[in-house]
This record gives sequence, C-alpha cells and structure tokens, in this order.
Amino acid sequence: MICLLHINTALGKAMVAISRDNELLSYRENAVQKDHSSFLQPAIRELLNDTGLSLGDMDAVTVINGPGSYTGLRVGLSAAKGICFSLQKPMITLSTLEWIAMPFKGTDETFICPLIDARRMEVFTATYDRNMNCVSSPEALILGEQSFTEILGKGRVIFTGDGAGKLPEMISGHPNARVCDNRSSINEQILLGEMAYKKAEFADIAYSEPFYLKAFYTPETDKKR
Repeated sequence: MICLLHINTALGKAMVAISRDNELLSYRENAVQKDHSSFLQPAIRELLNDTGLSLGDMDAVTVINGPGSYTGLRVGLSAAKGICFSLQKPMITLSTLEWIAMPFKGTDETFICPLIDARRMEVFTATYDRNMNCVSSPEALILGEQSFTEILGKGRVIFTGDGAGKLPEMISGHPNARVCDNRSSINEQILLGEMAYKKAEFADIAYSEPFYLKAFYTPETDKKR
C-alpha cells in the first residue's frame, strides 16, 4: 500500500490530504490565501486524527512546487521539507501547470494549455498534448494578439486555469480555442503523486527550491537594474 501526504499551497486555495493507493482518506482546504501558512500545520494534524495515522506512516510527501504564488510555494515546500527531512521520507515535487492540465488528459482536443495569472497581462503557461506529454516548456508569457497562434494552427486547444480569462478576444474566439474553467483538484495531485512514487521520482530534499519561473518582483527590483 502507498500512503501519501499531499500539500498544495501554490495558488489561491490551499489543499492538504492523505491518500492510500489512489484513494482519498481525508481532506482539508483553505480559500483565504493569506492564511495558508497558519492553516497548514493544524490541517495536517486534523488529517492524522481523522485517519488514525501518523506522519511516520506516510511513504512520501507530495507538494505542488510551482509556478504560482511566491509566498504560497515557500510555505508548501518548507512544510514538505521539514516533514521529509525529520522522518527520512521521500519528497515528490509536482508542477502546478501539469496539475492544472491533468483533468483534461485524454481529451478530444489536440493540446492542453494551462495558464496561471502572473500580474497584469502576464501568465505562466506550458502546452501538453492529450496524453500529457509536454509540447512546450513552462514559461512566463505576456499575452498579446499573436500569442498561441502557432499552436492554434496545429489543432484544437483547451485553455484553462485562472489566467485563461486574460486571453485576448482574438485567441479565445479562435475556432480552434476552447476556454474551460479550472477543474484541477486534490484528486489530480493524488494521481500524479502515485505515478511519481511508483517511478521513484523523488526530489533532493536539501537542494529543492520552489519553481518560481521568474524572479520575485518588488519596487526595489527596478532600482537594481
């Protein structure tokens, strides 16, 4: 049996869960982004109480590791690192973009394009085929009328995620474009985590960092240029 603890504080909603052999045993969520840090540890204790398990019973910890909220990514990875280091458990880091795209695996459309809101008209994005093979690597992209024209010329594309609402009308109205609400949930993280565990795709606990995709911006950033 594979027993996993799942941590996801990458975006607006924080989620934690325990699963066993792809089955969700217990789940908690928090919709207030600024409270992710204070939510996380009490929520994990509640999961353990619900299931009668201990952290020592976990075979590994999975964490959604970016791109996403700078603070949220640090909160989630720090918690996962602390648990895994202290108990000598494997840690599995998962892509936010792959997690967002996962509900559409097997779609009739040719491509899946998750988009994460990243300030103004910028998004974090990548492109996957219907079998979840990565077609274009994750990137920070400023949206314009010519964005995605190449991929739209190759087949039908599902655009999803909280950045999809930023798509210019020329893109969202394209005959090959289909804009869908974000459908990703803890179930997709469980599935990705189990797949990674079976392949022994474990992260280096000491050297793992959040996958920010771009440098953190502050007003001081411009002064240093």
